[in-house]
Amino acid sequence: MPQPIVAIVGRPNVGKSTLFNKLVGERRAIVEDEPGTTRDRLYGEAEWRGREFTIVDTAGILPGEENDATASMAEIVRATRAQAQLAIDEADAILFLVDVKEGITAADEEVAELLRQTSKPVIIGANKADSLERAQNAVEFWNLGLSEPIAISAYHGTGTGDLLDALYEALPPFEEDPEAEYALKVAIVGRPNVGKSSLLNRLFGTERVVVSDIPGTTRDTIDTVVEFNGEKILLIDTAGIRRRGRIDQGIEKYSVLRALRAIERADVALLVVDATEGVTSQDAHVAGMILDAYKGIAVLVNKWDALEKDAETFDQWNRHVRSALHFIPYAPLLFISAKTGQRVEKVLELALQINGERNTRISTSKINTILREAVRAHPPSSIHKGAHLRIFYATQAQAAPPVFLFFSNAPEEIHFSYKRYLENRIREEYPFVGTPIILVFKSREE
Repeated sequence: MPQPIVAIVGRPNVGKSTLFNKLVGERRAIVEDEPGTTRDRLYGEAEWRGREFTIVDTAGILPGEENDATASMAEIVRATRAQAQLAIDEADAILFLVDVKEGITAADEEVAELLRQTSKPVIIGANKADSLERAQNAVEFWNLGLSEPIAISAYHGTGTGDLLDALYEALPPFEEDPEAEYALKVAIVGRPNVGKSSLLNRLFGTERVVVSDIPGTTRDTIDTVVEFNGEKILLIDTAGIRRRGRIDQGIEKYSVLRALRAIERADVALLVVDATEGVTSQDAHVAGMILDAYKGIAVLVNKWDALEKDAETFDQWNRHVRSALHFIPYAPLLFISAKTGQRVEKVLELALQINGERNTRISTSKINTILREAVRAHPPSSIHKGAHLRIFYATQAQAAPPVFLFFSNAPEEIHFSYKRYLENRIREEYPFVGTPIILVFKSREE
């Protein structure tokens, strides 16, 4: 079952990003720290009492503008209200953060008005309660008419256990995946106006989805079931993710929740990019979301028919995509035209192939043969406590996505470049087309 989504909403400067970082356990609201894959991180995984959930920092989705000293209160209220409305639409539960130092403001009232009209569970976190006196001031927020305010300090972590207990009780009950009957679940994601709905119509064979040249036509996720090669496939079409700086504050930037939910539901995500515009930073952002969810991925370069081509066009485009999306080198590329149908017949075939790769299992003997040959050709260079770093053996712990466990005398000393080297050696034998693989290093005691 896809993880429930929890959105943190509230007006600017109440501590939403601080709470986000506290709940996910690290400073992930700013950037991803892995070398070579820097990208925005607006969401993360959290766990409480054995229940995992995805948490979204809405403050991060409205960068800079909400703290603009020249912004009027009316603009702040409008942007905050827009965030809250989309949280109501897309999240399973909402953490409404307020500031006990400042008390109830007009923006708080606007958000509360929307939240009172929803059936979604709302938990109020009365933040900045860094003293007993401030904690006692949290009772003021009973006047919002939502739920019992819980006094917390996101900075110090006090009260967050009580907040998470309330959230745990509010999350929807765990159920078996209602979509388990499908052989494959495919999310079609990308920026607005790249042709996602046109592609869906081609795959489905009818005008199932309204197609328009106006960006943002698809406002909600739309599911379609098709049969292909005797398999029942669920296609999930999503609202586009607009490029930053060209949209109203709050509303469309927060629509990444729709893509995030679709990606969480899917086995394979089809990232559609526009051949007339090239790969943009927002395309890379969506690709990063797919990678973070460890889903299969294919990159579909749409509107291929609209380009004037010569003998170099294909190679130039291939280099362009590989450079822009360098952190997913395993993703296959398919150059299509949803308008003319060019190569569209290969899309579902490719998605099924990727799903098969995701479910591949390698025997322990084979993975250890790969490990021995890799170490023989290029031993790890670090020295741990006077002894050479050693990797004893490896095994595949799970599939979909494939996870490999490596046992070492000093797992913390293994450099990321050597991990990448081992991944490449595995892929030489088993390409895992369109599939991220996870390498975990532990000590023998672990």
